[in-house]
Amino acid sequence: MASHDIDFEVLGEGVQFADIDLDPGETVIAEAGAMVYMEEGISFEARMGDGSNPDDSMMGKLFSGAKRMIAGESLFLTHFTNTSGSRKSVGFAGSIPGSIVGMNLSKIGGAITCQRDAFLCAAYGTEITVTFAKRLGAGFFGGEGFILQRAVGDGKFMVHAGGKVIMKQLNGEKLRVDTGSLVAFTDGIDYSIERAGNLGSMLFGGEGLFVTTLTGRGTVLLQSTPAARMAAALSRNMPGAQGTGNKALGNLGNIIDRL
Repeated sequence: MASHDIDFEVLGEGVQFADIDLDPGETVIAEAGAMVYMEEGISFEARMGDGSNPDDSMMGKLFSGAKRMIAGESLFLTHFTNTSGSRKSVGFAGSIPGSIVGMNLSKIGGAITCQRDAFLCAAYGTEITVTFAKRLGAGFFGGEGFILQRAVGDGKFMVHAGGKVIMKQLNGEKLRVDTGSLVAFTDGIDYSIERAGNLGSMLFGGEGLFVTTLTGRGTVLLQSTPAARMAAALSRNMPGAQGTGNKALGNLGNIIDRL
């Protein structure tokens, strides 16, 4: 089905939010808990599925919802609809300070793949599915696990990233990135995992055991401050945090667990 033609504006500097304008009858879908405000005349409903296939059976919706739960997302997506007779707006933001990038899927090949918690909102009619890393190594060591999200359609789609967004255009080159820094990539990009140098570099280089490698032709979106890195930095400075020696032992234990 054709997506609703919603309009959006990204506002703010260090901490951004998306303002979505809906004409009468238009709908935007969003992750549960992403709404910041909605004007009078906007109604919302939690539904299983994105609504892109109106003829989908209940079992199909349950299966779709189960895959979202496996991905660590809510069973439901929230549908916000303008039920008034005039233009109304609704606002969305991510769960951590960061940036929002909006795109028109019809202008980037009709599809994009993103990490599981990057999706913010999209025009009704966009298909939001769960996909899996193609290679076993990417699943075990890719930071985001086997599971990614994929959006397919011809409408507006928005992702949220921690910190600043870095956009890279690949034309056959290889790009190596921190495993948690990847936000999204367009079709034509191959996603895999490599060792982070020799054994010494892997254990003591501070960049982790593995890096994500991206090759091909297309666009890659990165985030400067992944949520996990932000949480780790905050926990180290919390009252009662463990001493340096215990932290080092804990980090070594995490490395061993991942091996």
